[in-house]
Amino acid sequence: MATYKKRGYKPKTKVEKEIEVEEESTTAEVFNTLDESANKAEEFVEKNQKNIFIVIGVIAALVLGYLGYQQFVAKPKQATAMNEMYQAKKYFNDAVTATANKDSLYNLALSGGEGKLGLTDIVDQYSGTDAGNLANYYAGMAYLNLKDYEKAIAYLDDFKSEDEALAPMAKGAIGDAFMQLNQEEQALDYYLKAANLRQNEFTTPTFLYKAGVTALNMGNTSKALDLFNKIKDNYPDAPEAKNSEVFIGKAQAMSK
Repeated sequence: MATYKKRGYKPKTKVEKEIEVEEESTTAEVFNTLDESANKAEEFVEKNQKNIFIVIGVIAALVLGYLGYQQFVAKPKQATAMNEMYQAKKYFNDAVTATANKDSLYNLALSGGEGKLGLTDIVDQYSGTDAGNLANYYAGMAYLNLKDYEKAIAYLDDFKSEDEALAPMAKGAIGDAFMQLNQEEQALDYYLKAANLRQNEFTTPTFLYKAGVTALNMGNTSKALDLFNKIKDNYPDAPEAKNSEVFIGKAQAMSK
């Protein structure tokens, strides 16, 4: 610990003089060490100056390249993709609400029309953009409605999202496709993924219910009971809650 000394103070005893000499020696040693370290650093910079400037140049080029790509390539590409996607998405929406010719409208959404690309071409030509990613979702849902379940799974599996509704809906739709292919185990797995991906009043009880029905069909009554009770306890106001009561009774009867 440092000792405060009054101005003009001079050591009187031999011990005090020895302590002062030791302190001065230690201070000098510290400064010498710092000087040596500074000299070594200067020597290193002098010897490796060229390499250091090359590294700095590479880092600067990478940063500028990334910023340039975002400004002059990614943003214009995204805008073009969204413009192309407008017509395809319109066909898709028309198909959802149509009472006739649904398949024709879904096919137009996939293949394109009126001089605009379809969803599958947008996926191929604008991969890496938000529009290209979203096109995966719509293409997957279109194929699901057209009963082309394997293509539906492929496109929906490529869709990535943090959206509260779309992310679980895509997983759940994959579960629907597997159900249609009579692959119940895979369907159950995706229904559970969809239910657990986001916790909300809309998608969570929907996919818990589908998972519960699937588990019951597979004879897994304990799993089914667990899922239906989750709906009953955590989402009592959801439409699925009423039907869950019925399936709870059915599962209990099957387990006896």
